[in-house]
Amino acid sequence: MNPRIAAYALGFRSISAFSGHPLLPSRQIFTPRHLIPSSTCNLVRSLTQHNMSTSTDDGVVDIAANIGHVRQMMDDAIASCERESGSVRLVAVSKTKPLELLQAAYETGQRYFGENYAQELMTKSAEMPDDVAWHFIGPLQSNKAAPLVKIVGLDKLACIETISTIKLAAKLNRAVDAWNEESSGEAKKLGIYIQVNTSGEETKSGVTPGAEVCDLVKQISEECPSLSIDGLMTIGAPGDDSCFDTLAECRDEVAKVLGREPQELDLSMGMSGDFEVAIAKGATSVRVGSTIFGARDYSNLAK
Repeated sequence: MNPRIAAYALGFRSISAFSGHPLLPSRQIFTPRHLIPSSTCNLVRSLTQHNMSTSTDDGVVDIAANIGHVRQMMDDAIASCERESGSVRLVAVSKTKPLELLQAAYETGQRYFGENYAQELMTKSAEMPDDVAWHFIGPLQSNKAAPLVKIVGLDKLACIETISTIKLAAKLNRAVDAWNEESSGEAKKLGIYIQVNTSGEETKSGVTPGAEVCDLVKQISEECPSLSIDGLMTIGAPGDDSCFDTLAECRDEVAKVLGREPQELDLSMGMSGDFEVAIAKGATSVRVGSTIFGARDYSNLAK
């Protein structure tokens, strides 16, 4: 592939910023993403999504360089679609990663971290500084809801992004009530996102776009007063940008149900391979893991 086209497809303002081609001349030009063929964007994703993290000569992952690179890419994507600077949250997905890598990210100013496994989040939250805001982004078994809330606490647990059933919502609501009863401070709510299966894939979790999303939102808002519906989340199908459009449409519908403005609700969409596209489609929160922390090791993982 022509590296110049690859750079443009990824949205870089400077061709020399494209990782892997440092000798290309720097030219401050930019091609709008909608002028790039979708086939090119998809190919670029496949070439880059597993090969963008940086390591030092001794094989140690360079967290500061990686997270700086991701933030620059986010800033460029935000600027290219004329959105407000700082309007997109970076959630660093640290599942399976050792504490020292999380601490290295924290030292760069990163405060939002995402975990997929309840036990891992409960363990890490006790070791990381208290001002870290944790997002749970994996499937949560209902029997893990109470211990997760109790051990991590609402001062640290910012959001559960994977709500797709009233059963889980009700379990979390009771857990929040119990935590508040034991707390001496002012009662808090737990932020949640509704997970939407925008691709229709059987392997993906989430509610179906349309009436199913709205019905669940209405039920949670009426029956779970200790939960705050803060937005929607999707994983989507690789290379299918329409999934992001679908989530944005769902947000409009959900906002009407809640009597709120759409902009008040987050759109959590976009990961290492497609977060720039997601930003262009309106994402307010992106979940980036391997590009920051390197390839994952699932051995000896306690879930």
